[in-house]
Amino acid sequence: MDKRVAVIGAGPSGLAQLRAFQSAASKGEKIPEVVCFEKQANWGGLWNYTWRTGLDQYGEPVHGSMYRYLWSNGPKEGLEFADYSFEEHFGKQIASYPPRAVLFDYIEGRVNKAGVRDWVRFESVVRLVTWDEKTKKFTVTVQDLPNDRCYTEEFDNVIVASGHFSTPNVPEFPGFDRFNGRILHAHDFRDAREFTGKDILVVGTSYSAEDIGSQCWKYGAKSITNCYRTAPMGFDWPENWEEKPLLERVDINTAIFKDGSTKHIDTIILCTGYKHHFPFLPDDLRLRTANRLATADLYKGVAYVHNPAIFYIGMQDQWFTFNMFDAQAWWARDVILGRIKLPGSKKELLADVEARVVGEDAGKDSYDAIRYQGEYVKELIAETDYPSFDVDGANQAFFEWKKHKSKGIMEFRNHSYRSVITGTMAPPHHTPWKDALDDSLESYLGEAKTAAAAE
Repeated sequence: MDKRVAVIGAGPSGLAQLRAFQSAASKGEKIPEVVCFEKQANWGGLWNYTWRTGLDQYGEPVHGSMYRYLWSNGPKEGLEFADYSFEEHFGKQIASYPPRAVLFDYIEGRVNKAGVRDWVRFESVVRLVTWDEKTKKFTVTVQDLPNDRCYTEEFDNVIVASGHFSTPNVPEFPGFDRFNGRILHAHDFRDAREFTGKDILVVGTSYSAEDIGSQCWKYGAKSITNCYRTAPMGFDWPENWEEKPLLERVDINTAIFKDGSTKHIDTIILCTGYKHHFPFLPDDLRLRTANRLATADLYKGVAYVHNPAIFYIGMQDQWFTFNMFDAQAWWARDVILGRIKLPGSKKELLADVEARVVGEDAGKDSYDAIRYQGEYVKELIAETDYPSFDVDGANQAFFEWKKHKSKGIMEFRNHSYRSVITGTMAPPHHTPWKDALDDSLESYLGEAKTAAAAE
């Protein structure tokens, strides 16, 4: 096969795509030349932690939104790779809520085993992708950052796997310009210890608001206040955490809320979401969608309806993550390999998009949303040779997770679930989450404690 495929991004979505092609090659299939462009110096995407914020050493916007002490906010049993279990990687079953370093190690283990690192060009930023209707080829312009040079190459297909949790949505409130404290977006949050002893205002009710507030609480913030636009999160928060209506304005160090109440504030953290942002794509190739389960303009949630030679992986709002990216990557691979034939008209492609929107909108609550995305994962898996797994079992883990959060927002990570890949029950973690201040791989796996005992 003389085709060439460009994959933009070597995070979980891009690595899923590399693994999909490698899987076909390992079974004797002829595959295209696959070139993955990654702007960071290592793979892993958001799981590749950096202390940097703002601009990196090359003057590029820092991609990562990862912070120290992040632990998975959902059970690992809902994201486990069907072809590479946690037990295979670690040699044993591990607790259900791993910290970042553990998940990064797991992600990297699969692609190291697959031997695809040579497919990735690191510190290479895609500047522009254009399409030639006559030749049916993409021209990709890339900047080699260490050597400070730009070059172009042609590809038959482009797969956009650059994620959508890197470009922050940053609102402004009256008084921000006179606030006597620090204002930052969740994208630039790195270390909760910076806010020990501080009165923190968290703007938003998303997962990042919940988790960053929890991190600050865990590492000794004096108080947490989070404000909401439509409704409070409503969990049973600790005594020094309160929820208020949306911020109206700031007066020096006083936050004034819509209900007229006030609060002394030292730091404001904007957990106000992210934008789907593709500055390297012209209008005719660029996805425009809200953060929802049924993305706009993507057939099967993957192929761009206005030019099905370009694919997008992982652009949905997400309950499922790693294994959903796999399902999408295997499906995109099979379209490129000619195993799956796309509908011949744009009308048919758009009809699929519209049907998915209707399906999502019919859901009544988050439980319906989980089922909806689970059915989507099943649909894609059924069309490829990605190993089938118990998607309904993963749904059940998510349902139990939601119940555990309702019972105790600061205790839910102490629960365990059963692997839908191996059937093994996860052990309880050796230390309750609120007391586990060391999030290193060694500490989590109990190796640091074992080594100390040996000495």
